[in-house]
Amino acid sequence: MHPSSDHGPGASREDWSSRLAFLFAVLGSAIGLGNLWRFPYMTGENGGGAFVLVYLFFSLVIGVPLVMTELAMGRRGHRSPVTTMRALCVEGNVSLFWLAIGWLSILAPILALCFYSVVAGWSLDFIVRAAAGTFSGIGPDAAQAVFQDLLASPGRLFFWHTIYMAASIFVVARGIRHGLEGATKIMMPALFVMMALLVIYAHVAGDAGRAWYFLFNPDFSRLTGTSVLMALGQSLFSVSVGTGALITYGSYLSRDVNIPGSSWTIALSDTAAALMAGLAIFPIVFASGLDPGDGPGLMFVTLPIALGQMPGGYFISITFFVLVFFAAFTSSLAMLEPFVAWMVDKGYQRVPVTIITGTCIWMAGAATVLSFNLLKDFTPLSFIPLYEGRTIFLILDFTVSNISLPLNALLIAMFAGWVISRRTLMGEIGLNAKGAIRAWTLIVRYLAPLAVGATLVYGLLA
Repeated sequence: MHPSSDHGPGASREDWSSRLAFLFAVLGSAIGLGNLWRFPYMTGENGGGAFVLVYLFFSLVIGVPLVMTELAMGRRGHRSPVTTMRALCVEGNVSLFWLAIGWLSILAPILALCFYSVVAGWSLDFIVRAAAGTFSGIGPDAAQAVFQDLLASPGRLFFWHTIYMAASIFVVARGIRHGLEGATKIMMPALFVMMALLVIYAHVAGDAGRAWYFLFNPDFSRLTGTSVLMALGQSLFSVSVGTGALITYGSYLSRDVNIPGSSWTIALSDTAAALMAGLAIFPIVFASGLDPGDGPGLMFVTLPIALGQMPGGYFISITFFVLVFFAAFTSSLAMLEPFVAWMVDKGYQRVPVTIITGTCIWMAGAATVLSFNLLKDFTPLSFIPLYEGRTIFLILDFTVSNISLPLNALLIAMFAGWVISRRTLMGEIGLNAKGAIRAWTLIVRYLAPLAVGATLVYGLLA
């Protein structure tokens, strides 16, 4: 791997070919397992409608201004997160301490991909099983056994992890227009079409009335402080705040794209995807007499049981797990790209950088694979109170979800609200109305740091 003058710091970079291509790519980063897997079971565990309302409030009131901020920072720097933060610090004559945002924005997603690729690979296994008719008429014990057999098989887990990472490496190595755009332009429209079909099916074959009541009839007596913080964390990181994707994808953004309008589109589309997932899943769950609060097993145990008992369940189960794969895969591309973009900024060629980086993640993913079976009792950091009793998978998940992402989001809010020149950032975002500027300032300076700080503290104590 050698530096290439064609991609050095002074060289031109690819931009998105259109605003639509950019939106598909960002939505691909935002709509992932968090929408299709985590949001439904968190809603089920936290009482339904009240949780959904709090989630919606945080997504739009805090999420949108932070999405604007990260996209503006990325476009201003026009480079990878690390190079962008260095440029912003120099431009504003502020401490290089804030380079921490850049480093967290490239290292946290790499760390996340070391376990996300393994979990996302489950969807490939379930696509094959659905196509083989495994779920037809399946009962609770058999469904649980199918999932547990997968986790107990290091060979199968590693096989799907390998296929998944190879596909991710292939797409990112092809660059912005031929790789990321090409994949997300196909997968994101297909994802929404499949999701719409699943919602229609669920409403015809399932208990739609009970699902709507559950999702949109708030019972605030079931809402706790913990539920509020969980809704806040889910809302922010569902739209990719603090993940590095927004700064990176914003760096490929042309000057004629309206950042406020794009930010609202991203947040609303991401929220719609989460709600559609609920409207596709809960009618089926309720019609089958199953528990909507079945935790992480909702997607890989509960749903196969429900679909296996319903008319047309064979085709619907295949469609559902293809949908899960598409959502996970486009998010994985956004995890790999920030680090690759940084190396390209340093003058290295994209293809070898992507292959080497992806291979290292693939190798690290082997530890995650083994943490579900051969090393399931191995807790290497138990001497640290925060990591006591956590397997390798849980260590990675906790570090990324509870520490790195909320810490990065907090630093971004502090930097944008208190450190960088507001005039510089407003010029980049494109907010002109005094009321909009005041609202952005209030949220990013005060509300966002308090809310994200609370999420960080909660995450550390969880």
